[in-house]
Order: sequence, then structure tokens, then C-alpha cells
Amino acid sequence: MNLVVCMKVTPKIEQIRFDEQKKTIVREGVENEINDADKNALEAALKLKDSSGGKVVALSMGPPSFEPFLKLAVAMGADDAVLLSDRAFGGADTYATSRVLAAGIQKLNSYDVILCGEASSDSSTEQVPPSIAGWLGIPHVSYASDLSLAGDAVRARRDITDGHEVVEVNPPVLVSLQLGCNSPRFPDFRRKRWADKEFKVRVMGMQDLGFTPGEVGLEGSRTEVTGLGRMRAPERRREFIQGDEEEVARRLAQIVRR
Repeated sequence: MNLVVCMKVTPKIEQIRFDEQKKTIVREGVENEINDADKNALEAALKLKDSSGGKVVALSMGPPSFEPFLKLAVAMGADDAVLLSDRAFGGADTYATSRVLAAGIQKLNSYDVILCGEASSDSSTEQVPPSIAGWLGIPHVSYASDLSLAGDAVRARRDITDGHEVVEVNPPVLVSLQLGCNSPRFPDFRRKRWADKEFKVRVMGMQDLGFTPGEVGLEGSRTEVTGLGRMRAPERRREFIQGDEEEVARRLAQIVRR
């Protein structure tokens, strides 16, 4: 079974900030990490590989600085890693991002199950997984909390209000995993040392995927950020109460009843 895990590299939550001019998230000069929900997706893929065999490919879209994070996925157990990297991909919305990721998956020639985290910590739109499935024309199972194989079918457990449901789908299929649905394994130390020194991440650019500039990145996006909201400190009214204990209690009671 060929498994593809889409992994996004995001700024640490406490370092997320926005470029007021470009209306985009600042990616430079911040500490990045693999999106937590995507780690859950990777762990789900590795468990399927452990139980039934197969190959796991980690796939991401971003600048060359993302390569170490893909090597970390390899150290955790992925067999291969592919980075879709081109300046033309910059500023992409979920439409353009999912289109590039789907094209990258198609370039792999063979896939049975595509796994994604339910959402990313920096934007949390939850739109990319179903959009990838739409571009590829395959079924999508959302918010899975557990994944297994039932013969030739993929069996996914989905938590719903007041219970859960079990869905079985024949591959190819895309499944998005709930944040925190499992405990991602630690990288193997020896494998990490090998990946850091010897493993080569495969890199594909715009031309490799058969796109033109107007189809990807900011130009190929269908949505636009026109403004950024600002946090305003709450306005608080201060009122001093003077008097004896009985008078203060009476005034407090009046204020509470307002």
C-alpha cells in the first residue's frame, strides 16, 4: 500500500504574526515546526505501514528551509519525502495550495491512501484536505480518530455528537485525521543522523508540475485578504465604593443587579 502524508510546516503558535503590507503570515525569522495534526496523520500512516506493509511518502509545499522538517518525518519512519518548492507558490490560498499538492501527489504515479491533518495551526480553514480530494476526484473521509484496514478497504472511525461512526472506503481515498487522535512517535536517533547527512529530499517546482505562474501562488488564488483585524483592549469602568461595611454591601448588590 502506498501512503502519502501531506505535512505543513507552520510557525510556532506564540510566534505567529502578519505582514501588514502583504496581508500574509510572516514565515521568515520565526521558529517553525511540523503542524501538530499532520504529525497525527504521519503516525496513522506509519501504523498502517507497520501492520500491513507498504511505503510512506511525506509531502509538503514551501521554501527550501522546510527540508529539515521532511527529513524529520523520514527519521520518524517515512520512506521518502518530496518538497514542492517554487517562489511562484508563495502567497497561495487554500485553492492554489490544494491544487499544487494534488499535482504533486499525481506526480508520484501511485497512491492508495492520502493522509492529512484536519487543519493547520496558522490558518485553521480545514479546506485543503477536501480540496485535494476534489482535484484528484477521490473520496474524502474527514475528522477520523482511528484508521485501519478491513480487507482491501480503509476503515475510519469518526467521532460525532453523542457517539461515533465507522466508514469503509475502497482506495484511493483521502482521510483527514483529528488533532490529538494518537501519540506521534519520536524520531529514531540513528535514522535521524542518517537522514540529516545522507537523505535527499526530492524537490519539484512549478514547471515540474506543469503549471504557469497565473495558476499558482498569489496569482492563482481565488481569495484575497483585504484587511487584518486588530485586537482591542477591553474598556473597563472603575468605580470606587466608600462607606461602612453595610453601605459597601448595599452598593455592590445594586451593581450586580444592573
